[in-house]
Formats: sequence, structure tokens, C-alpha cells
Amino acid sequence: MRKLKLIWDFRGPDALKIAEHHEKHLKEYIAIQQTTLDITGFEMLNDLHSIAFMVVMEDEMRPIRDALKPHRGELYND
Repeated sequence: MRKLKLIWDFRGPDALKIAEHHEKHLKEYIAIQQTTLDITGFEMLNDLHSIAFMVVMEDEMRPIRDALKPHRGELYND
């Protein structure tokens, strides 16, 4: 089964702080929903663009996507 990385993009001077805060909400969601994986994170791509992400199993993706509305997704490689 494939793993998918759901990604939320944040832009602007506060993007990193917002992405870091958004990851906390993703962790809360994982704890409540008891998803298979608990991989989350945030990254600064440049001074004005940061992301928060959550890794899910492919069979769990649709309900999580519909509930959390990520901006995009990609295959996740360990």
C-alpha cells in the first residue's frame, strides 16, 4: 500500500509560524481519528513559503482529504 504526503502551503512573512502551528492541529487530528500513520512535519521552502504535511496510507486518503482539505499531495518515500 502506498503512502501519500498531504501538503498545506502557507505564504508570506509568517508562513513558517503558521505551518508550525498547523502541524499541531494535524497531530490532534491523528490522535482523535487514530490514523494508521503519525508522520507530520513542517518545512520552510524559502523566506515566504512554508508547508505543513501529514503522511497517510492510500486507503485512508479520501476521508482525510475531504475533512482537512490539503492544498496538494504527492507520493511519500521513506
